Amino acid sequence: MRYPEKKCRILEVLWRGCQLTGRSKINNWLKNNPIRLNIFPCLLCGTSDSGRLGICSACEQALPHNLSACRRCALPLPDTRHAQLCGQCLGSPPPCHQAQVPYIYAAPLDALITGLKFRQQLHYARLLSGLLTQHLMKNPRQYPECIVPVPLHPARLRERGYNQALELARPLARSLGIRLEKNLVQRVRQTRPQTELKLASRAANLHQAFRLKRPPNYRHIALVDDVITSGHTVNALACEFLREGVEKVEVWAIARALSRNG
Repeated sequence: MRYPEKKCRILEVLWRGCQLTGRSKINNWLKNNPIRLNIFPCLLCGTSDSGRLGICSACEQALPHNLSACRRCALPLPDTRHAQLCGQCLGSPPPCHQAQVPYIYAAPLDALITGLKFRQQLHYARLLSGLLTQHLMKNPRQYPECIVPVPLHPARLRERGYNQALELARPLARSLGIRLEKNLVQRVRQTRPQTELKLASRAANLHQAFRLKRPPNYRHIALVDDVITSGHTVNALACEFLREGVEKVEVWAIARALSRNG
């Protein structure tokens, strides 16, 4: 089908829907109409109805879930009910008190994350944030007082045009009803990308990289990022907040790399 014909077909479908009375009837009509598959395809397989988040139920179930993870750094662990912390966190607890990271950084999720981060596919943020929100709401508990997206250095922000962590944090804050603090902390030193460095060099790369703009006046916060690799970025940021009197720092991210070298 040529593009003008497809466009006309979409407009016809939407017009027919608008002729129905009541928003619920329109939603039900769109949900049950097979032509919807051509308008809202799954972002991953491209063939099925995308559903509420933008992917079909089959693709959502096929995502690489981080089912058994370290409670503090989210490193994937062997499937056992007794292991709550990895060996490194047992021996040397990180400054982040808890990690909520529902997926492993692997296909097909990695394509969505890199698309958001490097290819300006900003519409992926709604899907990824929705997946994280869904995970957090499955385990009702006391939420932090605010969420803080991991900041980019101004030079990198100008180069990229947006901060992917902020794009994830915005809908997350709205869905959970939590305050979003997007200007509380700044990245004052331009560092090399962590993925370009060996594990031993990553902590030094982030030394004094962050600075709080004002006293946080919070006891419990959550840092939001797209992927946790070695954990040095969120740990360096958490240390800044703990020094300023914050008592508990969580880290929320979409995915966790399979190893600390990732």
